[in-house]
Formats: sequence, structure tokens, C-alpha cells
Amino acid sequence: MATMEMRKDLFADERDDNLNVIGKGVQRQDMPGHVTARTRFFDDHAFDGMLHLKVVRSPHHHARIRSIDISAAERAPGVRRVLRGADVPVNKNTLLSLINFGKDDEPSLAVSKVSYKGEPVVAILADSEAQAQAACKLVRIDYDLLPAVFDVEETLKAGAPVVNETYPGNYFEYHERFDHQKLRFGDVERGFSGADIVMEHRYQMSPIEHAPTETNGSIAAPEQNGRYVVHSCAQGLFFALGTTAKIVNVESNQLHFIGGTVGGGFGGKVDTLTEPLAVLGAMLTGRPVRFVLDREEEMLYGSPRGAERIYIKDGLMRDGRIVARHIRSYFDAGAYTRLSSYAAIKCTAHVPGPYWIPNVTSDIYVAYTNRCPSTAMRGFGVTAVDFALEVQMDRLAEAANMDPMELRILNAYRDGDMKPHRRAAKNTALVECVQVAAEKANWPLSEQAKRASSLIGGGVGERAQIPATQLDARGQIGRPDTRSGPVTQVLPAGTSRIAPSKQPVMEGARDGRAAPTQVPRYEPPRPAAPPAPPPYQPAPPPSYQPAGSHPAPPAYQPPPAPPAPPPSAAPAQTQHGAVRFSSVFGTRRR
Repeated sequence: MATMEMRKDLFADERDDNLNVIGKGVQRQDMPGHVTARTRFFDDHAFDGMLHLKVVRSPHHHARIRSIDISAAERAPGVRRVLRGADVPVNKNTLLSLINFGKDDEPSLAVSKVSYKGEPVVAILADSEAQAQAACKLVRIDYDLLPAVFDVEETLKAGAPVVNETYPGNYFEYHERFDHQKLRFGDVERGFSGADIVMEHRYQMSPIEHAPTETNGSIAAPEQNGRYVVHSCAQGLFFALGTTAKIVNVESNQLHFIGGTVGGGFGGKVDTLTEPLAVLGAMLTGRPVRFVLDREEEMLYGSPRGAERIYIKDGLMRDGRIVARHIRSYFDAGAYTRLSSYAAIKCTAHVPGPYWIPNVTSDIYVAYTNRCPSTAMRGFGVTAVDFALEVQMDRLAEAANMDPMELRILNAYRDGDMKPHRRAAKNTALVECVQVAAEKANWPLSEQAKRASSLIGGGVGERAQIPATQLDARGQIGRPDTRSGPVTQVLPAGTSRIAPSKQPVMEGARDGRAAPTQVPRYEPPRPAAPPAPPPYQPAPPPSYQPAGSHPAPPAYQPPPAPPAPPPSAAPAQTQHGAVRFSSVFGTRRR
């Protein structure tokens, strides 16, 4: 095993380098089972009388379903049940509905329309996989073809075919108000007008299939007392359980999901593609049901990483300082939402990259097209925009006739810098990372670049402040004409950075939910309440003593215990729960 160099000279006061796993030859717990072929994956579980499920998929990208004839398939040898959309108890779902985010938009089995090539329409349950596949060929579906759209910008134009009827504008709706994710910080147009160089480039990413060794699949079988066991390869087992319970309309405690051993996932096994229909088949037949995608289905219809189109426009001074940046990005969700809405939030949280820029705006869209729905894949929402940003940085360095390493050091965040998300940067380290990379690569740096530090120069003056910010009403739901609307308000400049210990107070409410104003109002932390006084205890009445008698000595009373110290204040928590690294909240996992 190669040795790992631990640079203890960097941030020695911030971290403990007594690591237990990194840099050490620790054996994985599941390694012996993998190398001896004893690990049991979901498809290694056998059940007597198991049925096999296969689906009839749409051959068209976009079409109305006029009629479905399943009569021949029902009479085919070995067929035990044929499922249509009407058989699914809750035949519309969206993955993030479990956290009340987004509208249910995707059917398990299409009913009146198909929106991408390969969308499931009918499911066949048969005694063998071959019999199920043969019966699929006997299903007759009559379609009326509809115009299709495959480009993320074309689909947002007025008059484009409606891909997703839950979102008739072909965009995901955020906060019941906007058709995209917005970020506004400073005055970008003023920054561009004062820049020496203004540069804009377009970056295009393609869909990427995860290609796991083990394709998506699951096996569901009846247990006792109306319960069902499900052997699954899902990456998010509890997410798959909750989604399945919703679609088949049962309480989650009626489902016993077993998994955790995944034969390759990379984000492609979070969509619960097979479990709901497998469980529904087991419920309707009383027999175990196996639903596994074959390799062709996995490659063509298993959710890929979504394609992204990114435009980056920068204002650059000749000394290498970036003074304005605008990012416009389009996520190709395919026909349905799945996780693309979350990807756009992650992308917005990452803008403008690890660089301090005084004027930043971004507009991040989730667009629906007649492609296979896309999903998570290894840093989705950040990976593509990071690639685009770093290529842009190289182009900026060339335009400024400057070393690309030194351009990054010059513009990198320092501790205390104000981010466009109105959080102070903490634990920054890009300067040191570039310096070490240059050292390892024998890349020459100037003495000034070598002396730079993430701990020096940040959080001072303009770098610590929230600037006056141009606000607009662009991107209102249902109004594509507002995408180029004028500035509607100028938010006054802040005077100092926000203390990390302060918590935002969101004003206003809508439907019983907190609704933020345009900018959170911050208040100082309240002092801890003084300890409560001890409860009142009345003194006991004096006991009666007969005349001439000597009073008995008082009973022994232990000395009073010293008052307990007031409880120590709980450590400040980040606004998003667990303490971990976040580009928005600026915390680092220990």
C-alpha cells in the first residue's frame, strides 16, 4: 500500500491528525465475503413458486395512449397476472415527496400518455422470465404520436410541447413562486461594465449511465400477518421502503426491506425503479415476485446522470481579479423530476466556486424533456458546474496573461470572506491546496503566491460585507416573459458579516409553514435563563412539649447541598442539522 503524506504544517491548530482509517491498511468488513463469493446479493435469494415480472415499454418518446389490449397476453402460457396503471393504488409519485418537496408527477405504469421512450405501460407476471418476455410481445397498444422536445432551452420556450403535465411550463417550480433557483449578490451588471475583460462561454455535459455490474432489481415475497419481505439493491433502503409503501398504499411497518449490499450503484439505485411493482405483484398473486432489469434495460432506461448546459459570464480586471460572475445553468431532468430539483439546489449552493467575487448572480433551471428521467450520480449538481468553472478559470488566466495557479490563489476564498449565500467562509484551504499541488508538480510560483495564506486577508472591508444587491422578479411561475425583467428593488448593503452563532429568524408564514422574507432578519443570541429557584417548602410546626419537660434534641439534618451549577449552554448548531461540511453553511465535519 502506498504511503500517504500528512501535511501537519497546514492548519495544525484546527485538526487532529491522529486518524484511525485514512492512511492505514484497515480491512473492510465486507471484503472477505466479496473475495470468497459468499456475499449474498438480492438476487441470491430463492423462493418456491417465484414469479417473474417484466414490463411493456413505450417505443415512442412522446405519445397519447389510445387503447391497450392485454387479452392475448393474459391467455399466454405461464402468465399469472397482467398489471395496468389502474391496478396501482397510488399511481403517481415523486421521489422527494417523502420530505414534502415537489409534486407527484411520475406514474409507475403510464395510463393516458407516455413521455419518454422506454416508459413502462404494462407489467406481466409469469412463471418464468422467458414466458413473461413472450407475453410482453402480445400486448397491443395503440398510440397517437405527439411532438417531442429534447433540448433544455427549447423546452422552456413558449409553444413548446408539454412534456410533464404536472409542470405544464416544462420547468420545476420552486417555493410556489419561481421557475428556477435564483442567487443574487451585489450588482453584476455594474461589475461587468467596470471590468477590463468580459468573457462568456457555454459548457455542455452529456448523460452518463452508471453501468453497475448488478442491474437494478428486487424480490418481494409474502410473510406472515400481511407483511412482505423485500430483498433490494437500493442505495437508500429506507427511501425505497417509504416510496414503496406510498405507491402500494400500505403502512411502512408492513414492509420488511433487506439490503445494504449493492453490486455497484454510484447514485443510480436511489430511484426505487422495481420495488413497488414487485411488492404489488406479490400482494395481488400471493406469491414471491422477482423484477430485475436486464442489461439493455439498465443501459437504455435506468436513470443516467442528467445532462447539463452551463453558461458562465465573467468580468475580469487585468490584474487577475474577478469582479463579476453570472452563471446560467439548465438541468435536463428528462420526463419526470426524480432528483433533479435537488441537484439544482446543490448547484446554487456551490456557486460561484471556491472564489471570492464581489458581484454574483445565478439562474439554475430544471427543464423537462422527452428523455429518460435522470437521477443522482457522484456529486451530481456540483461535478459539472465545477468542471465548467475550472475550465473557465484557465480561460480567464489566458485572457489576463497570468499563471492559472496564481489566478486561483489570487481569487480564492480566505477565512472570513462573505459568500454570496450570506455566510462567512470558514476553514478555507484552496490557497494551500494549490501551493502543495504546484510543489508536487514542480510548477513554479512567484514568491508572493508562495507566501499567500487562507488565514490572511479575508474578512476585511469589502470582503466581509454584504453589498447592495439588485433584486428582480425574473422567472415567475407561468410567465416566461419575466425571465429578462428589470431590477425591481435594491437591497441595502450590509455593514458587517453575520456572526456564525446567530440564527436567522424567518418572518411571515404561508399555510402554516415558515416563509422567508427576501432576506432573513438576524438577531443576537438570547442570554441563558437564570436557574429556577428551589420549590417553596414550608417550615414544619413546632412539636408540643409538656410543661417541665426538657425538649428533645433536634433530629440530625445533613448540611444543605451546594446549589447545582446552571446547565452549560448547548453548542451552537448549524442551521441544517448535523455538523458536517457545507458550502452554504461553512461548517466542517470533524
